[in-house]
Amino acid sequence: MRDALARLNDVTVKYDGTVAIDDISLELPDSKIIAFCGPNGSGKSTALRVMRGLHDPSGGEVEIAGKPLAAWSAKELARQVAMLSQTPNAPSDLTVTDLVRMGRFAHRGPLSGFSQEDAQACRTALEVTEMHDLRDRTLAQLSGGQMQRAWVAMTLAQDAPRIFLDEPTNHLDIAHAFELLDLIGRLKTERQRSFVIVLHDLNMAMRYADHVVLFKDGKVTACGPTVDVLTAQTISRVFGVRCKLLDVAELEKPVIVSWGN
Repeated sequence: MRDALARLNDVTVKYDGTVAIDDISLELPDSKIIAFCGPNGSGKSTALRVMRGLHDPSGGEVEIAGKPLAAWSAKELARQVAMLSQTPNAPSDLTVTDLVRMGRFAHRGPLSGFSQEDAQACRTALEVTEMHDLRDRTLAQLSGGQMQRAWVAMTLAQDAPRIFLDEPTNHLDIAHAFELLDLIGRLKTERQRSFVIVLHDLNMAMRYADHVVLFKDGKVTACGPTVDVLTAQTISRVFGVRCKLLDVAELEKPVIVSWGN
C-alpha cells in the first residue's frame, strides 16, 4: 500500500510578513486526482509550492510519500514529484523538443547522455499532448494553448509518479481543456499517476477530481471526496455566490450552476 501523497502538519507560510497559509493540517491520498479550489489569494498555489519544496514554511512540517520533505535530495524529489507552475519561462527560440527534453533532468547523471529511455519518455509525452507534429517549432511560434501543452508535455516527460499542475487549463480552449483533463484521468488509471491540480473551474473539478480541497483566506475550509465537498452550501460559503447542483442524465456527477450574490 502506498503512503499518503502528502501530509501537511500545522503548516504556516508567510510572504514578506503576510500570512498566505495559516496553520493548516492536511492529508492527501495517493493514486487520486486532487483538486485545490478556492478564491484568488486563498492559498492554493502556495500550498502546492510548499509541497514541492519551492517555498519553505514558516512553521510546521511537510511529508511527501511518507518521508519528510527535508529528507529528499533535489534530484530524488524531482523523480517523485513533477510540477508545472502558473507562469513557467524558457527562451523563446527553444524548440518544443528541446523544452520537453528538459523534463528528463532528474533521470540523468552529470556526464550521462540522452538515453533511449529518455527519448521514449519524450516521444510519449509529445504524443499524448498532441504536440508531436509541432516538435520542431520554437516556443515563439506557438499559440497560447500550444505553449501550455508543450509545458505539460515537459512535465509528463519527467515521468514522476506524482504530478502537481497549477492551473493547467490556462490559455486552453474548452476542447483542449477537456482533452487535457481526460488525459490526466487516463494517466491516473493506466499508469497509476497521482495528480494535485489547482483549478478555478468548479465544474471541471466536479467532473474530474476524486478529492477536493477548498481554501479560503489561507485556511482549508473543506476536504474530502468531491461530491461531499462541492455542495451548494459549501460553495456558497467559500465563494460568496448562490448556486444549485443539477443532475444531468449523461453525467455521473451534478453540474454546478451559479448566479452571483
